[in-house]
Amino acid sequence: MKFRDPEFFLLFILWLPVIWIYIRRERKYKPAVTFSDLSVFNKIKPSFFVKARHVLLPLRLIGIGLLIVALARPQQGRTDEEVSTEGVDIMLVLDVSESMRALDFKPDNRLTVAKATIRDFIKKRQHDRIGIVIFGARSFTKCPLTLDYAVLDQFIDGITFTDFSSQTAIGTALATAANRLKDSPAKSKVIILLTDGASNAGEIPPLTAAKAASELGMKIYTIGVGKEGQVPIPVQIRNPFTGEITQQTQMMQSDLDEKTLREIAEISNGTYFRARDVESLKNIYAQIDEMEKTEIKTKIFTSYEERFYPWLWAGFLVLMLELFLQHSRFRRIP
Repeated sequence: MKFRDPEFFLLFILWLPVIWIYIRRERKYKPAVTFSDLSVFNKIKPSFFVKARHVLLPLRLIGIGLLIVALARPQQGRTDEEVSTEGVDIMLVLDVSESMRALDFKPDNRLTVAKATIRDFIKKRQHDRIGIVIFGARSFTKCPLTLDYAVLDQFIDGITFTDFSSQTAIGTALATAANRLKDSPAKSKVIILLTDGASNAGEIPPLTAAKAASELGMKIYTIGVGKEGQVPIPVQIRNPFTGEITQQTQMMQSDLDEKTLREIAEISNGTYFRARDVESLKNIYAQIDEMEKTEIKTKIFTSYEERFYPWLWAGFLVLMLELFLQHSRFRRIP
């Protein structure tokens, strides 16, 4: 509650002359009816109404106070907030080739760690449409752009290695993501590419796909994952005599093409990142989250409703009560 004209509270100073006049009158008041002998009245105790006659002063002060509050115009405000958002459309492009089985991202393989990190990234986003493209030798849309993050999480959970995981088609994956974003009305369109290898499949060169995406107003962040040199990777080996399949760990040479990933990012005004462990991968997605913020505009409207009527009526009623008692129960005989 606020008061439109709080300066009227200065009128409370009127209480002082009202109190002064009342006290002065009480001191000067003398009964006008005389008796020859008052001894009979000495045994009569003052009634309750005689003792309560001074209630008139508080009633008068309260009535005047309520009227002053009414003059100050109390108002009750209601605030309405209008929020408009300009979300970012994001396509997450995830490598599911066989090399993502590498165990250099402890405690699990590269793909499992990447999925967990992407989940954390999505949880921090609001009002953004997010989709997923996975790729190996081919690419396809695992989930189109959506605001339903629960459904998106289910799609991420279902990502695994497929029968086309033997090679890496980076250019085709970028083209698939760009095709999903090209008709988007969003002002900001972002592709986040995560891979651990070099493009060795697909008909579309990675740089050609990056240029096309850039011309469509898209920004590409590229993330190269994996340690340099030899890394352990689980492989399945079939016994030629018994047909039994056993899983063993072999060493694999990392073949990350950092040069191409860096060029893809530069072409589209994006940034290239290198993740060598779980912690650095989490930090990279946190940086991208900070760089691509959703624009939120907030307008606040406050409307006020007049609340002086109850105070006004209460003040009049109290003063009327005081006037009524003064001329009835507490009336003085001059």
